[in-house]
Amino acid sequence: MLYLVATPIGNLEDITYRAVRVLREASVIACEDTRQTRKLLDHFQIQKPTVSYHEHNESERAAELVSRMLAGECVALVSDAGMPLVSDPGYRLVRAAIENGIAVQPVPGPSASLAALAASGLPTDAFHFAGFLPPKSAQRTKLLASLAQEPATLIFYEAPHRLLETLEAIEATLGPRRVVVARELTKLHEEFLRGTAAEVRAEFAARNAIKGEITILVAKAETPPHDETPLSEAVDALVSTGVPRMDAIKQVARKRGLSKREVYDQVLKEKE
Repeated sequence: MLYLVATPIGNLEDITYRAVRVLREASVIACEDTRQTRKLLDHFQIQKPTVSYHEHNESERAAELVSRMLAGECVALVSDAGMPLVSDPGYRLVRAAIENGIAVQPVPGPSASLAALAASGLPTDAFHFAGFLPPKSAQRTKLLASLAQEPATLIFYEAPHRLLETLEAIEATLGPRRVVVARELTKLHEEFLRGTAAEVRAEFAARNAIKGEITILVAKAETPPHDETPLSEAVDALVSTGVPRMDAIKQVARKRGLSKREVYDQVLKEKE
């Protein structure tokens, strides 16, 4: 058996009774950082062997753990905080376990992304979790642009030292949408800052330092009002500003959610 055990993201009281039981019964606990997990195990007086399982040893360690499970052992996989595999290692181990016929059971619990979403005040009916944004400016901007029309609340994790430049990129790429930055969730200094990306950035920029675990949420793209203007008139309006006719047809098609052929044919009909 492979157990995927969620651990507290800050407040140790958030661990579940089931998680404590599974950790006590497991043959071995695979940890992202054995030193970090040992603090948790010591707090709950859990005396079990641990092995490291992180991005640098994932392939070889996955094979080793699968062999142990095939021999009858139960492995509990934990990350430093929250649910394993969510922006953390574990995918290779889960895939290997499934391919070898080993049962995989999630032991759910704390998640920074869902906790932040629930308390954000942004719509929760649909959300897009994108993990950590790319550290390089061009790649970050490209990813944000690809999500510009996503009809869902956007959720990202970010490192404190990149927060200001990320908020600047969000403002430049996505515009003045509502933004929420959740910092140090469940911990002593938990806080939520709300406003536009520029407003929240100004709040953080005024501080001497930015520390802690950070989750960024961005409001979903607003649905533009339906345009009742005849397609031929919409195309002609763009052409009158100097846009080539075929480019004007492409722009109108993209705006209305139609194909270029549909717009072209409709324009011909309207002209007739």
